[in-house]
Amino acid sequence: MTDGNPNIPAIGVVAFVAALGGTDIIAQELNYTQIERGRYLATAGNCVACHTDIENDGIPFAGGRGLETPFGIIYSQNLTPDDETGIGHWTRDDFYRAMNEGVDRHGEHLYPAFPYVYFTIVTREDVDAIYEYLRTLEPVQSVVPENELPFPLDVRQSLLGWKTLFFEEAEFVPDPDQSEVWNRGRYLVDGLGHCGACHTGKNALGGDQEDEYLRGGTLENWYAPNIRGGLNGGISHWEIEDIVDFLGVGRARHTAPMQRMGEVVGLSTQYLTEGDLEAIAVYLKSLDDRAPEVPDPVDEDRYQAGKAIYFDNCAACHAADGSGVPYIFAPLDGSNKVTAEDPSTMLRVILGGAKAEPTDLAPGPLAMPPFAWKLTDEQIADLASYMRQAWSNSAGAISPDAVADMRAYLEEHR
Repeated sequence: MTDGNPNIPAIGVVAFVAALGGTDIIAQELNYTQIERGRYLATAGNCVACHTDIENDGIPFAGGRGLETPFGIIYSQNLTPDDETGIGHWTRDDFYRAMNEGVDRHGEHLYPAFPYVYFTIVTREDVDAIYEYLRTLEPVQSVVPENELPFPLDVRQSLLGWKTLFFEEAEFVPDPDQSEVWNRGRYLVDGLGHCGACHTGKNALGGDQEDEYLRGGTLENWYAPNIRGGLNGGISHWEIEDIVDFLGVGRARHTAPMQRMGEVVGLSTQYLTEGDLEAIAVYLKSLDDRAPEVPDPVDEDRYQAGKAIYFDNCAACHAADGSGVPYIFAPLDGSNKVTAEDPSTMLRVILGGAKAEPTDLAPGPLAMPPFAWKLTDEQIADLASYMRQAWSNSAGAISPDAVADMRAYLEEHR
């Protein structure tokens, strides 16, 4: 399994150096290749996003970012090769054990906020390459805060029970009935990409629900939508090139990445090769889904009220028929955010606005203004309920209480 990085020197370069008799140079070149490969793979895994205190302009990979979980806040660790506070004393085996087993160099269990549940399938060769890259970083002495977890979750030994229930060491086994491209896509989605960490539903203990694989999940009060691309999937109407555009350019016909997904695109997927992006798309497009349930119709008075609010506030950008302006204003007809079972993301965007992530290929800003100042809870509930059943959409109505709860959450976390 190769990473397809065009920046990695070809074998012809090594052969050329060998012809000159430069054996020391060959060793250096091979090491450089390994480091560059590791850099690419670390980018594919978006390691920098979690292991950088982004909110406080922290040093990349020095850790300290607070990751909200239903059980408390877990702070990411320092991945720079600092001997005291980082991974300076970690060996390749230590690092592989963390990635593959979720255990640190002292034998303590790691919290699954570090997604070893997914990283366990990453090959030893790829893990070693990431390790070699991290060893080239400037050592940074950075003591991260203590995790904010209640007893007994603050005792790492308690994780043994969780891992017994929800974690199993695994290796990636290609499906011989599928193409190399499909297998590469599954390796990236289920491994370094750890897409299921956000897009798969979780049970009460934070473990993946197998029957909710990539059907959507809630994280930090954002709803990561259904990304299955086959029949009945959340992005069944997307083409392969739409997925490639979304992940690689940061603009697509149907939507643009924002918030947490914006980070993923801005820091990770925009730098992946087109071959890897296509592989991800091919895999996602192969995933069919169950037929959605038919919701009860929205009360006619609420539907008409929501329609009027839509035409007054939304139609100028998103069009009267919900078709939007491709690559600029997201279509709402068929949107997996609008029709999601959990309306959290839609309500957050209406209340608080949103800004698309700028990327190298799409640096221009795209933003939607907030409407919390203008619309009441009841008005937003009527608007959302209308959009969820207008055009070709089919999803349940939203209550004013759900809007009020989200408004209160946003005010608390302002």
